[in-house]
Amino acid sequence: MSDHRLSAIQAANQVDFISHSPAQTERVGLRLGELLLPGDLLLLLGTFGVGKTQLVRGVARGLGSDDLVTSPSFVLVNQYRASPRFAGLPIYHVDLYRIAETAELTTLGLDELWSGEGVCLIEWPEPAAPTLPEAYLAIFLQHLSETKRQLRMAPFGQRYVELLNAFKETTFS
Repeated sequence: MSDHRLSAIQAANQVDFISHSPAQTERVGLRLGELLLPGDLLLLLGTFGVGKTQLVRGVARGLGSDDLVTSPSFVLVNQYRASPRFAGLPIYHVDLYRIAETAELTTLGLDELWSGEGVCLIEWPEPAAPTLPEAYLAIFLQHLSETKRQLRMAPFGQRYVELLNAFKETTFS
């Protein structure tokens, strides 16, 4: 997979919408989290302060986690636990902003995180682009104003097309 694919974020079946507040961004994450399965991979793209961690907070809540969700900027990976309703599913929250070279990724064991028994959400996924699997849901967040954000969800792979269809059904119907 190339960096071009991550930067373009164009896919059939993509969904664009506007979040009008951090609370609404979190609710979007909550709705999405309720639909995630073990092995799901979400890539979160956008500038500093755009709401990537806010979205992850919602995903964790959607999976029933009461854990404190914070940006893993300095530790690279935070792990949370879903509620028993979701079988205590591990939730991996990864931040690759500080990764300078792809070789540094081998020590993180990222492939184990996104192909394991948990859900993996990666902020700043660009350094991992050459090693990412072909199937994932890319979510691009963009500043529109102090509180408004545009969110674009682009599915790559059949699982993520189905996930996005279920998300549209439960969120917008």
